[in-house]
Amino acid sequence: MTNLVDSFHRRINYMRISVTDRCDLRCIYCASTSFHNQTHENTLRYEEIYRVVEAAASIGVNKIRLTGGEPLVRLHLSRLVGLLVSIPSIEEVSMTTNGTVLAKYAAELRAAGLKRVNISLDSLKPDKFAYITGGDKLNDVLQGIEAANNVGLVPVKINMVVLKGINDDEILDFARKTITDGWNVRFIEHMPFTGAKIQGSDFVSTHEVISIIGKHFGELQPHYTSVGNGPARYYKLPDASGTLGFIGAVTECFCAECNRFRLTSDGKLRPCLLDDDEIDIRGPLRRGATTEELAETIQSAAVVKRAQHRLSDGSMPSARSMRQIGG
Repeated sequence: MTNLVDSFHRRINYMRISVTDRCDLRCIYCASTSFHNQTHENTLRYEEIYRVVEAAASIGVNKIRLTGGEPLVRLHLSRLVGLLVSIPSIEEVSMTTNGTVLAKYAAELRAAGLKRVNISLDSLKPDKFAYITGGDKLNDVLQGIEAANNVGLVPVKINMVVLKGINDDEILDFARKTITDGWNVRFIEHMPFTGAKIQGSDFVSTHEVISIIGKHFGELQPHYTSVGNGPARYYKLPDASGTLGFIGAVTECFCAECNRFRLTSDGKLRPCLLDDDEIDIRGPLRRGATTEELAETIQSAAVVKRAQHRLSDGSMPSARSMRQIGG
């Protein structure tokens, strides 16, 4: 049982690690209009990430997810995967990716010990995909999904951020994929971040998405899965081998069950995605902190974790964009 507990008695066993703030796409809900990549010197080295995870594992963290930016723009990511899975108490290392180069690296990552992937995909239409992401790479992502399934990075989860007037006309197309292709699709409420090109006027709630799907396909059947560590509610359509997941980050506060914290690529521990509180761990690392001292720093980050985010009050993170934090 984890010894990492926050001030509200939530046990923390899950760490999301951003390995870079760089990305090969410029999604309209993520990329800041005034963004500057951090320097190489300020970015944690793989050995430093290993040391943080080693310390976190010593107090109960057992699941890791690698994120970015886009994690696969960082060279030799499979080496980091291999380092992390070598830590005895780490049970799972997974990754969130935009999938554009996943086909190239899927087999290598699986061989290194990566368990599964979540792939961001917001449109199945080439022109709309290009508008949302700033890149003409839809076919690359689809090839990445196929490669992930082929090498066993399963279950592959497809994350769609639903945006009013932009891609909400594709909700049924994505839902249908759970029947025709066995996809595991997750519909995610748009979380507004400072500097993004779009804000809250594009918001579609998970309640609206469920209603749209239910009216077309009939009643959604609740589905319970032991795979994953997140807040999604899962359902299945009749005759579907895949699943539908719904993440209501704005309208359905799931903070009471939150079991995670984040490590940014520049070495800050962030107790909550949607709050600006941060604790520096890069400094202690580079000053030669012991594993025990790093564990104490991690515990101090858990202590400042708030009861819940404040999106419903109109308060949102202002210091960093999504790609700087790691989604």
